[in-house]
Amino acid sequence: QVQLVASGGGSVQAGGSLRLSCVASGDTRRIYCMAWFRQASGNEREGVAAISDLGPATAYYADSVKGRFTISRDNAKHMVYLEMASLKPEDTATYYCAAVGEWGDCSSGSWSDISTYSYWDQGTQVTVSS
Repeated sequence: QVQLVASGGGSVQAGGSLRLSCVASGDTRRIYCMAWFRQASGNEREGVAAISDLGPATAYYADSVKGRFTISRDNAKHMVYLEMASLKPEDTATYYCAAVGEWGDCSSGSWSDISTYSYWDQGTQVTVSS
């Protein structure tokens, strides 16, 4: 089993920056791919970014955040980060950290699919005001 705890959410004005962090505990050796999703009120949960370190580290991004958000991970600390810059009001959502379990991985075709992930945290709120 793996437990995920995310932090770093908050309120910021448009154009500002935030960094989200997620720490994994438990049987972390099974994790190759970690991701961030978000869910705005009334909307479905959507993939924001994912990163896999099975082989060369590979990052995937939603088109809506490319060039503004950066995902990274520190395997020694079992952490994944989401650096968010140039934030827009439409980035307002609850952000969730997720991990693929049981030695699974993510790919360009699967990273944004909720069913790819076995583990989720409780979410952290990000609010961007105009």
